[in-house]
Amino acid sequence: MTFDKRTVELIALGASVAVNCQPCLQFHINEALKVGVAESEIKEAIQVGKTVRKGAAYKMDQLVSKLMEDEQIISHRDDEGCGCR
Repeated sequence: MTFDKRTVELIALGASVAVNCQPCLQFHINEALKVGVAESEIKEAIQVGKTVRKGAAYKMDQLVSKLMEDEQIISHRDDEGCGCR
């Protein structure tokens, strides 16, 4: 199955917001407009991305709070790390 260009850009818009990528968001807004996505659809995709981002942040905050209360340390066993260094 192949998504049409409109669908790809709508997905990319939501994903850009969810991962906090400002250059991606600007790029995909422009691309979405080029392929005929309406401004109302762009706003809806952005709202979906915000909802996903908020949900992920909320769950992370819950985990951090639990770790702080329990004074637990999580050992990361993946030798490749998470990519932040």
